[in-house]
Amino acid sequence: MPGSKEIRSKIKSVQNTRKITKAMEMVAASKMRRAQERMRAGRPYVEKVRAICAHLSHATPEYTHPFMQPREKLRRVGLVVVTTDKGLCGGLNTNLLRAVTNQLRAWNGQNVEIQITVFGNKGFGFFNRIGGKIVSHATHLGDSPSLESLLGPIKVQIDAFSKGEIDGLYLASSDFINTMKQEPTIRKLLPLDDGGLHDGVDPNHDWDYLYEPDAETVLNDLLVRYIESVIFQSVAENMACEQSARMVAMKAASDNAKKLIGDLQLSYNKARQAAITKELSEIVGGAAAV
Repeated sequence: MPGSKEIRSKIKSVQNTRKITKAMEMVAASKMRRAQERMRAGRPYVEKVRAICAHLSHATPEYTHPFMQPREKLRRVGLVVVTTDKGLCGGLNTNLLRAVTNQLRAWNGQNVEIQITVFGNKGFGFFNRIGGKIVSHATHLGDSPSLESLLGPIKVQIDAFSKGEIDGLYLASSDFINTMKQEPTIRKLLPLDDGGLHDGVDPNHDWDYLYEPDAETVLNDLLVRYIESVIFQSVAENMACEQSARMVAMKAASDNAKKLIGDLQLSYNKARQAAITKELSEIVGGAAAV
């Protein structure tokens, strides 16, 4: 059994660690509320734009945008991966990157080439380690990312699709379900068809729109804005997921530290009592000998 001095040192060390994890839990809780407000503020706009694009996929316009034209075969794909810049957020990044790795393995089995755009330090480091083809990235986005910092990396993939360099564009990110649950998802962005849009649109219903000044001008702006807004919303959702996961992880760490301190305190009391009993026994034994 370790001595009482060693146990006291361990207790002090765990107490200092618990102070840090408790402070990080409180900071994450504060940031989580602001991140959730930003995330919820952007959802109505994205859902409305997605609904319009879903209707357009079942419309018969006089102009068919290249984003809506299906590709014959999937030979090259672009993948946008949204991760965090910092760690200590539980299994958030691990779960997402595991899902991405499984998808990459499936594409490699079909001889599909992959080019990757990464948001966040964790994803950037991961794909550098495995030798992924990173064509654009953005890191250190901060607690409130701006759309301007994302436009450059997104444009690389959009231009590649427009030029025919890739046949599909996919987005891998974490969806915020609630404070305790974040779900990794991989969704199709381009081309815009039933596989890239949410359900809920009646395929038998025909939609028609009047365009001003013309269909080509409107669709060129609308569909690019749709892709940008979906990716920006995914980054906002990932921020809320990060703070929620970090708060839960730090609370679990603080609770475990408290339990460990209790166990160490019990061990310390036992060691101290054993030392006192030994000293008393020695005193009684010496007195009896005299």
